[in-house]
Amino acid sequence: VQLQASGGGLVQAGDSLRLSCAASGITFSRYFMGWFRQAPGKEREFVAAISGGRSTLYADSVKGRFTISRDNAKNTVSLQMNHLRPEDTAVYYCAADRDMLSRSPNVYDYWGQGTQVTVSS
Repeated sequence: VQLQASGGGLVQAGDSLRLSCAASGITFSRYFMGWFRQAPGKEREFVAAISGGRSTLYADSVKGRFTISRDNAKNTVSLQMNHLRPEDTAVYYCAADRDMLSRSPNVYDYWGQGTQVTVSS
């Protein structure tokens, strides 16, 4: 199983970025997909998740600014991030879970390598 995240970078506050995660080795449409992030010195935190049927969950801190989506034909999940803030700076990880739509990182079975997002003020 491989989850390959991409799209991170250095942007200014208020800018947008789109992260993508390409999955292989799983029956993608059957998996719940999530995005998490981890800032230096902090625990990994939930950002957003989406089911195969496109039900979604968001962290309160990103609701209204970030949008998670998926393309089951291309085995990809994306995170559109608008109105970025310095506090969004973190390494962003995509993850796959077979069983449920969840905010908890503990239930996710597979993880990508992460992509760095840095937002300057």
